[in-house]
Amino acid sequence: MTDLVPLSDATLDRLPDGVVRPSYDRSALTPGIVHIGLGNFHRAHQAWYLHRLMQQGLALDWAILGAGVRSYDAAQRDRLAAQDYLTTLIELDPEGSSAEVVGSMIGYVPIEDGNGPLIAQMADPAIRIVAMTVTEGGYYLDPVTKDVDLSQPDLQHDIANPDAPRTVFGAIVAALKLRRAQGQGPFTCQSCDNLQGNGDILRQAVVSLARATDPELADWIDAEGAFPNSMVDCIVPATGDAERELVRELGIADEVPVSHETYRQWVIEDQFCAGRPEWERIGATLTDDVHVFEAMKIRILNGGHQIVSNPGELLSVNTIADCMTHPLIKGLFRKIAGEEISRHVEPVPGMTPANYVDLIDRRFSNPRIKDTVRRVAFDGSSRHSGFLIPVIRESRAAGQDVPGLALAEALWARMCAGTREDGTVIEANDPDWDALHQAAVEARETPKAWLEQRQFYGDLADDAGFAADFSRWLTLIWREGTEAALRSYLNA
Repeated sequence: MTDLVPLSDATLDRLPDGVVRPSYDRSALTPGIVHIGLGNFHRAHQAWYLHRLMQQGLALDWAILGAGVRSYDAAQRDRLAAQDYLTTLIELDPEGSSAEVVGSMIGYVPIEDGNGPLIAQMADPAIRIVAMTVTEGGYYLDPVTKDVDLSQPDLQHDIANPDAPRTVFGAIVAALKLRRAQGQGPFTCQSCDNLQGNGDILRQAVVSLARATDPELADWIDAEGAFPNSMVDCIVPATGDAERELVRELGIADEVPVSHETYRQWVIEDQFCAGRPEWERIGATLTDDVHVFEAMKIRILNGGHQIVSNPGELLSVNTIADCMTHPLIKGLFRKIAGEEISRHVEPVPGMTPANYVDLIDRRFSNPRIKDTVRRVAFDGSSRHSGFLIPVIRESRAAGQDVPGLALAEALWARMCAGTREDGTVIEANDPDWDALHQAAVEARETPKAWLEQRQFYGDLADDAGFAADFSRWLTLIWREGTEAALRSYLNA
């Protein structure tokens, strides 16, 4: 398409009809939030909620400054800066699509080794919330104990170099140290990642890192700071050529558009030490009991993603929606979620576990959301550890068999062998890929070799019943194929 309108503040009044744009004066916005890890999900979710408040003339002093702690974040900063930090959101409903330009982000902190600019920005008293989406694997957790592992090299670097940290947690500690020295109160630290008890985990990461260098600072952070738990939910695919073509079809030149489903949910523990926007005005749920909401979402949606993406990868299925058109993969999700996971999920106001399984079935099946199997299957070492293995552990402790979850783990093991059933290669798709691949190759002949990865499975490797189910499934997958294993489970 020719005559595309380049996205910027100067061109907002030239955007095509039907594209919702900011009605507020962006030049009057002032920052109140630093958000670290500014990817697609944040821009489609938290930034959208704030934008909708601003559309009502509210929260104009809570604008977002993006930030990152890795060198590769600099390219994203450059792309967003070129369009005044505006983002086109494209909502993909099965019945059609709509577009909205979000303007709640007004800057992006320069990215430098040692994170000096980020520390200085967070030390500014105008910043009252530091939020983050750094993915499940970004918290340096021990996969079995779920405690922050301070022996990790990056965290050891921050302990040795507290004024020039490498991690987001080290930068937060350094900024809070400055605020305390200047007589300022702390900011709220807000995790927006898919971790059960994400605020509690973030508190542990920050306080334990501070304690390693400055115990008095750690006590101050723990006593005066706030780390609300939260649950975030919206399916947001990675941006690729298809998404950029969608925004071009609208007549807009946007290098970093975001597509997303119609559904959003944000459940937040109302614990903030320096104020917050009135997110409840635009649909967020503020509550003292986030746990039941996050358990339902993490176990059924995020766990469900792993259940469908691993066989999808093995069978050369491209997207999650395509997986849900495959009767065996869809059946696998429905049976495991309905029979094995739901019994460890409590109802929440307005939603039973069974109804939630139906909701996730519909959301996964949206054909307009081109969410790739490869994206969803990425970092299975964090996601299986966080979403599925805890359910296995609880089930076995309750004396319950989990043949479906054992099959899900066997499918992950088979995927990590690195080939699809059509013979094509599965490229490395996990930070621990080399170790996973080696274990997967050994497990072809000796299935228990996979379970001996005790950093994931712990004493489940010694559970004879679970190990027998896992071994039976993995042997069947290698001998007769993925579809034969799925069919056997569904017909049992």
